[in-house]
Amino acid sequence: MALRHFGAAAAVALTIGLGASPALAVTEIQWWHAMTGANNDVIVKLANDFNAAQSDYKVIPTYKGNYADTMNAGIAAFRAGNAPHIMQVFEVGTATMMAATGAVKPVYKLMAETGEKFDPKAYLPAITGYYSTSKGEMLSFPFNSSSTVMWVNLDELKKANVDIPKTWPEVFDAAKKLKAAGHATCGFSNSWVTWVNLEQLSAWHNVPLSTKANGLDGFDTVLSFNGPLQVKHLENLIELQKDKTYDYAGRTNTGEGRFTSGECPLYLTSSAFFGNVKAQAKFAFTAVPMPYYPDVKGAPQNSIIGGASLWVMGGKSADEYKGVAKFLTFLSDTDRQVYIHKASGYLPITKAAYEKAKAEGFYKDQPYLETPLLELTNKEPTENSRGLRLGNMVQLRDVWAEEIEQALAGKKTAKQALDAAVERGNTMLRQFEKTAVK
Repeated sequence: MALRHFGAAAAVALTIGLGASPALAVTEIQWWHAMTGANNDVIVKLANDFNAAQSDYKVIPTYKGNYADTMNAGIAAFRAGNAPHIMQVFEVGTATMMAATGAVKPVYKLMAETGEKFDPKAYLPAITGYYSTSKGEMLSFPFNSSSTVMWVNLDELKKANVDIPKTWPEVFDAAKKLKAAGHATCGFSNSWVTWVNLEQLSAWHNVPLSTKANGLDGFDTVLSFNGPLQVKHLENLIELQKDKTYDYAGRTNTGEGRFTSGECPLYLTSSAFFGNVKAQAKFAFTAVPMPYYPDVKGAPQNSIIGGASLWVMGGKSADEYKGVAKFLTFLSDTDRQVYIHKASGYLPITKAAYEKAKAEGFYKDQPYLETPLLELTNKEPTENSRGLRLGNMVQLRDVWAEEIEQALAGKKTAKQALDAAVERGNTMLRQFEKTAVK
């Protein structure tokens, strides 16, 4: 009843505010997001350009804090009956949003109901797969996508007479030489420890992280990342951590400055690190694909995405949904996608935009901006590399990182740590499943 009363009161207020003049009858579309700096400028420009292109709808972008803050604010607003129309949610929030019954309007339904031209096959499957059902139905609209790459300090590699490594054994060897050449505290490192060393590692080698296509095919998924590949990789990191050939740099991206400062000449993190590298690095750099283990058959497979998508919230009017759908069509425009890609370093989400950027020679001077796209499209995604959809993912990552940290500190073996991470994680997934399955 409370939600109904809120809706009625809002409708009355809107009518009073707009008066009788049809010239003022512009439908507002609230867009909550988590972008700062130059990326916030991109969001503001997109909204302004859409608003200038037509007179029926006005998109109003509002910064709501980091990804977790934005999602929490949106969920709280929905419960209070005043959710935004569009909410930017990071990729690991996908399962939580899906489980919020009635809180969201699936994009494929929105586009069909509003009659907007919409072809899911026009989008890059490695990106849309993360946000789609097993039938290919798009639940949310991909917006800012990235992937894991290895950033390389070309000047330091040249000084140490080291070639850019392609495989993990080559990375370990290069890092030892770099350490001997003066990088005493860090031959190589990475941010986002679980994303890089569990999630991406598994997908890149076509090994499951979890059953049921890593959760994409059902919330009753069971974690399985304590297999031979993942254990071997963690054992290698544990050994190299002892003399700082590898040096742990934290759970999130707070350690990325170790690359731009020159301390760590090889560094695995998001391709979205591009803006900071370009602004801060005082050396020649590039970004290359993630390393792989050459003894794993079929490796490398394809990478999975990071970043965020746009979720359409439930409980809005038909006219409001029509405006939202038109805005999503506007964002899908090829030239607009090329602009977003060039301005932000995030990936184009449509095949046409990627092809146009290539045709324009965009990657000739900045080949590192194509690296994540080459990874994502390296091979047709499999059940192990379409993405992942696990409930309470933020909390899961903390548990997994905690166990990896125990192993790197010499308190557990790699197998003990990953077994414990799987066991603790499965307990959390069963708790989520009870709340998600109605």
